[in-house]
Parts: sequence; structure tokens; C-alpha cells
Amino acid sequence: MRQTSGYDGRRFVWAVLVGATLLQRFRSLILFCVSGGLALFVDIGVLAASRPWLGYYGGRALSFWVAASFTWLFNRSITFRGPKQGSIGKEYLSYLSSMLVGGAVNYGAYVASLQMVDAVRNQPAWGVAIGSLAGLVFNYLSARRIMTQTPAKPE
Repeated sequence: MRQTSGYDGRRFVWAVLVGATLLQRFRSLILFCVSGGLALFVDIGVLAASRPWLGYYGGRALSFWVAASFTWLFNRSITFRGPKQGSIGKEYLSYLSSMLVGGAVNYGAYVASLQMVDAVRNQPAWGVAIGSLAGLVFNYLSARRIMTQTPAKPE
């Protein structure tokens, strides 16, 4: 008599289907987070390179702008790909404008952590990470709104 191991192939198929459904449902959020994770390294690298000349605050402003431009390109090409409305320049300016609000939260968290936590003063990359997380929700919702606008259909 053959014993079964208790493995049920239906459970595996169900788990794969649920996982695929969740992945599809949260695809843009996952890719937005990938974009932000990559931008974190861009941000830290630009801050490290510019800090000797621009200081902590000026270097952070420059690093934020470069990282935001990187995320616009990534999100436009990968996360929110598809038909776009209006000019590319207008979209870029709209994206950067809305990211500035999230950037204010980001920069505020960076400054607050820099002023309150000795470890952040010693390793400002931690402040960049704290700021990046603080601005994530606003930036995702804004980017999704801006980049998923579809062209108007001709009448």
C-alpha cells in the first residue's frame, strides 16, 4: 500500500494563482519600490560625491533632484508604461513638482534625523533612507496619477 506525504497539488496551484494575482495587483507598487530602492543608491552616491563641495544640505538637495529624475525615467519607462497624455517635458515638470511635496517630507525627515540622531550625523546615508521611506506613499500616489493619464479619445 502506497503512503501519501500529505502533499496536495491543488494547494500548490492555489498558492501560485494567489501569488500571481497579488503580484499583478501590486505590480506598479512593487516596481515603484524597486525604482525607489535603486534611486536610494543614486541619492547616496550623489550625496557622497557632492558633500565635500556642497555640504550636507546642498549635497542632499542635489542628490534628491538627481534621484527624482532617475525615478521619473524608470517609472515612465517601466512602472507606468503605456500611452501618455501631453508633452514629455510637461510630464517631467509635473512629476518633479509633485515629487517636491514628497521631497519636502523626505528632506524634512532627513534634516530631523540628522539633527536628532548622532548615528545619522556619522552616517548620513541613514538619514537619506529615513527620508526616502517618509516620502514613499505620497510620491507613489502622485506618480500613479500623473503617469497613468491616458490620451483623450477623439470625438
